[in-house]
Amino acid sequence: MTTHVRYDTGMNLLSIQGQGALYALLILFICAVLVYGFRLALIGWRTMHKKLPPQKPRKKTNTPEPVYYIVEKKKRKATKTKTEYSEPKRIKFH
Repeated sequence: MTTHVRYDTGMNLLSIQGQGALYALLILFICAVLVYGFRLALIGWRTMHKKLPPQKPRKKTNTPEPVYYIVEKKKRKATKTKTEYSEPKRIKFH
């Protein structure tokens, strides 16, 4: 005995337009995965083959830190033309 199987038994889930939309989304997803996968692979390829320059050991120098001086102008009456300045103040920055 043979049984008759209909050819369209499993195809009633989506309409033709629904199947087209599903295939379009599937193709879009596959293309996005391929593009971003290629980009990430390219970034990984570049970082694996990048050569860093050899690091030179730094020499310690005993140079003193720069010292800045601030000099303020003394205020006098406008009758004298000679200007005088105060003693320099030493300022250190750490």
